[in-house]
Amino acid sequence: MTKPQILQVGPYPQWDEEPLNAAFEVHRYFDAADKPSFLAEVGPAIRGIATRGELGANRAMIEACPNLEVISVYGVGYDAVDLAACREKGIRVTNTPDVLTNDVADLGIAMMLCQSRGMIGAEVWVKDGSWSAKGLYPLKRRVWGRRAGVLGLGRIGFEVAKRLKGFDMQISYSDVGPKSFAEGMTFVADPVELAKNVDFLFVTLAASAETRHIVGKDVIAALGAEGMLINISRASNIDEESLLEALENGTLGSAALDVFEGEPKLNPRFLALGNVLLQPHHASGTLETRQAMGKLVRDNLEAYFSGATLPTPVL
Repeated sequence: MTKPQILQVGPYPQWDEEPLNAAFEVHRYFDAADKPSFLAEVGPAIRGIATRGELGANRAMIEACPNLEVISVYGVGYDAVDLAACREKGIRVTNTPDVLTNDVADLGIAMMLCQSRGMIGAEVWVKDGSWSAKGLYPLKRRVWGRRAGVLGLGRIGFEVAKRLKGFDMQISYSDVGPKSFAEGMTFVADPVELAKNVDFLFVTLAASAETRHIVGKDVIAALGAEGMLINISRASNIDEESLLEALENGTLGSAALDVFEGEPKLNPRFLALGNVLLQPHHASGTLETRQAMGKLVRDNLEAYFSGATLPTPVL
């Protein structure tokens, strides 16, 4: 039987590459020197796309593959896939939720602790001899017993909130409406009001046109000079220009960020700041989770081409 032909948009770890190549005839878009010519050549044969959340599949790519039937995304975010084009053409879309939820929540909590307690600077303080030469490290801020807000109480947001309860924190959240499972948490409809009444604001929203820059000047100002913003969602949920201005002038206390506009080429202004913790978009970056994500990408493709129910459909 002829293998379905798929377009692989970006590289995967070797443990995913091998089974993907065994199951499908794979065309490696990311290896092509002349990508438009490559798409023009292989596009008509492509029935599936295997991509990553940050790479997605835009309308031009989709239209270059007139026989495309399914797009499988490695990652929970699918905002870089042109869903409108997929709806028009009846193309199915899948992602890899759940398998990465707990690791992403873990990193969010770790970022809060690391930034609040100054752990990066404290390690430098030890290693560069400042401890012996200058004495004790400057005092930082506690985490336990303070107020936390979660913007977007979906899978990841809920796991973040569960972990925050272990620090005896007062937890509030914003979403499209109150959640029946949010026991012991306070619902606040307006993100500005949420930010005004918390010390730590976690951004855990799925990205969409509606949530673009939902964390803008007003939310950042409400969080204030003692507040910390932690983003483990998508860069588009935050107005980076307003964030940078607030961090630079001190109207926002600090931030801990795993995602950036234009990553990995983030705005160099971030690199000059002492009040921001920068991470390389690796919230799901554990061996266990990345292996599970790769398997789910293949499971979705194999289910589609065998006529089975898609494990994790988006569209």
